[in-house]
Amino acid sequence: MTQPPLYFVQISDTHIGPTADYSRDGHYPQPCAKRVVEIINSLPKRPDFVIHTGDVVTNPHPVSYQIAAETFSRLQVPIYYANGNHDRAADIHHYLPMGPVMKTGQDLSRLSYVFEMKGWRFLVLDAKGPDEIEPQGLLTDSDLELLMAEATPNGSPLTIFVHFPVLPLNSPWMDANMLILNGETMHKTLLPARDRLRGVFHGHVHQAMQTMRDGILYVSVASVFSQFAAWPDDDVVRYDPAHDPGYNFVHLLPDMTLIHQHTFPRPN
Repeated sequence: MTQPPLYFVQISDTHIGPTADYSRDGHYPQPCAKRVVEIINSLPKRPDFVIHTGDVVTNPHPVSYQIAAETFSRLQVPIYYANGNHDRAADIHHYLPMGPVMKTGQDLSRLSYVFEMKGWRFLVLDAKGPDEIEPQGLLTDSDLELLMAEATPNGSPLTIFVHFPVLPLNSPWMDANMLILNGETMHKTLLPARDRLRGVFHGHVHQAMQTMRDGILYVSVASVFSQFAAWPDDDVVRYDPAHDPGYNFVHLLPDMTLIHQHTFPRPN
């Protein structure tokens, strides 16, 4: 049976604050979040869903999540969320409605789950670690067990979403501060599924990047409001004002994965 095409939009790192005029890194997140919703709703091709790969807010304040909920409620398609290092899973559960999911546990302090659409399977992993390792990530034993159960050679085409990058990015400050600490274990766990794995999509790095290793594609997306620099000689974090906000439009086709990386002018 031929797999029907499926389309989704990836957004990430909106960093919404508790007021409309909240600013971060010299930019205003809220107008950018509103603008990306408008863009998604007016795309020539309607996506099947939106995935937000984490850092919905800057600080887990109820008002910030309420603003985020109101903003993303305007989307005309379902939205799903991954837990970012600036988020709290319990707040996402409480404040941010999502599309239909297959529950993977009752622990509201975690946000790992599976959902299916049109015969495609999607796994969202919560790699937020303890506060002492922030902003790095860490998969728990239970999440690795879930990943192992999903990453089998046979089954529906599989796509994975997580906030943190899995593998090194050849940028010293990012590799020292931003990765999943047991990312190598995650990568090895994925190897049996590489023939059915369509990609691992992440945020956190505030930049569009692609990594291919052992036949597995890792893809990040530009932040919706502010970008990091990540050159091979960057030893400390710095922001890149030359790059606009962005989003990914992803085509899951029967015989390939196609990713369009878009930017849009920053709202005044």
